[in-house]
Amino acid sequence: MSILDSVRPGVRAMAGYVPGEQPRGLKRLIKLNTNENPYPPPQLVLDAIAGAADERLRLYPEPTSLPVREAAAQACGLQPEQVLVGNGSDDLLTIILRTFVDSGETVAAPDPTYSLYKPLTDIQGGRFVTVPWNEDFSLPVDALAATGAKVIFVVRPNAPTGHAVPLSSVAELCRKAPGAVVLDEAYGDFCEDNGIPLLAEHANLIVTRSFSKSFSLAGLRIGLGFTSAELAAQMHKVRDSYNVDALAQAAATAALENLDAYAPLIQAVKEQRTRLTEALNRRGFTAPPSQANFVLAKIPEGRRDGKAWLNDLRAEGLIVRYFGSHPKLTDKLRISIGTPEEMDVLLAVIDRILESN
Repeated sequence: MSILDSVRPGVRAMAGYVPGEQPRGLKRLIKLNTNENPYPPPQLVLDAIAGAADERLRLYPEPTSLPVREAAAQACGLQPEQVLVGNGSDDLLTIILRTFVDSGETVAAPDPTYSLYKPLTDIQGGRFVTVPWNEDFSLPVDALAATGAKVIFVVRPNAPTGHAVPLSSVAELCRKAPGAVVLDEAYGDFCEDNGIPLLAEHANLIVTRSFSKSFSLAGLRIGLGFTSAELAAQMHKVRDSYNVDALAQAAATAALENLDAYAPLIQAVKEQRTRLTEALNRRGFTAPPSQANFVLAKIPEGRRDGKAWLNDLRAEGLIVRYFGSHPKLTDKLRISIGTPEEMDVLLAVIDRILESN
């Protein structure tokens, strides 16, 4: 008998999540594949991290991340009891599934969307189902509600498409869904509006946020969850103890108390997003408007398929994301927004590839 025979059958059968490549080595590569912010965090946030790196590291951090919860509540007009903090927003997704989903119960999401939801559901022993987006990429509210799911995930702006459904559609889903609705706003700071105001009217709504995108803190793994105080209390029961370290808490608190320092960084990303979208469309790509910090672009007609574009760009020192296994994404590339200089390099390389096509 092999020790693998003792592994849970569901774990043996599942496919794990495959994150975007994090390159190692000496070769200089421009990373446009995992939607990190191209700009460093403000100095005051770095100072807060440095200030927390002292002899206090021998002690456990605040177990419920109370300073972060207080700062987040102040920034969003909520109470600290409505806020949870996670080791990245992915930790919050795990907490949500632990709270709501028993073995065999259903979790649902539109398709395509964030690919982590299925592995997390599989780990929990749940059943993950998807519903295609409507032809106009509006939210399939009735079809999602009809799944009877204990948890329905909606990413806004969606990954990997970058579009944002109207908040009125999210509210309608909250009214019709039998379970929890999770509004995943990992890219919410690049969008024109957000779902926090909906919390006052919908007790089954949970909004999640990430510090990995707009806050330039992907390396520290910080996420926020917002919901009713009653639901948050239940979710705290299944949260790992001391799930957010002291340095991450210091950084998150400083960031939330100094949101104005991030405004120029977010605006710079938006400007380059518009520039890249227009430039790609002029070059024969089809790049719909995005409200995230990336663009999903259909490749031009020609002899190169999506995998060839991926390889050709990498050969020139550029990494983008290709979801070739998904039937709706085989002819598309997802390109994270970089600095103006990085976008200059990208467009110059694209021009060279097009000339050789």
